[in-house]
Amino acid sequence: MNEQALRNYGITLLRVSLGTIFIAHSLYLKLVIFTLPGTAQFFGSIGLPPQLAYLVFAMEALGGIALLAGFQTRWVALVLTPVALGATWAHSGAGWLFTNTGGGWEYPLFLAVAVFSQALLGDGALAIQRSSPLGRWGQRQPVTA
Repeated sequence: MNEQALRNYGITLLRVSLGTIFIAHSLYLKLVIFTLPGTAQFFGSIGLPPQLAYLVFAMEALGGIALLAGFQTRWVALVLTPVALGATWAHSGAGWLFTNTGGGWEYPLFLAVAVFSQALLGDGALAIQRSSPLGRWGQRQPVTA
């Protein structure tokens, strides 16, 4: 296997992992464990509009599915970056480690960096619809290393 193929599969592994994490955080954590009304109540308790919880849930679920499938990866990852940064802010009062009561901010910050990195890296292998590089409003640009 050549260097480019290894790089593409590494990018794919990141994309699939991020998609799985966002799906788990939306469909399992927010929907099943905390419930959507409970998640909305949490958003309200930290000073955010409770209705924002439903938007974040939808963005995480749909974005996770899109990442998993490799659909417009760069754009989806770019849209999910503020969601991960918002989670970093939401957990900032609980300290550094995510194992702290209330969850710390180190894990959401890592997700923010990883999902932004995915936006820069692109689709990798096995994507159902490749997204163009983020230049010139979505027009395909030559990729140079």
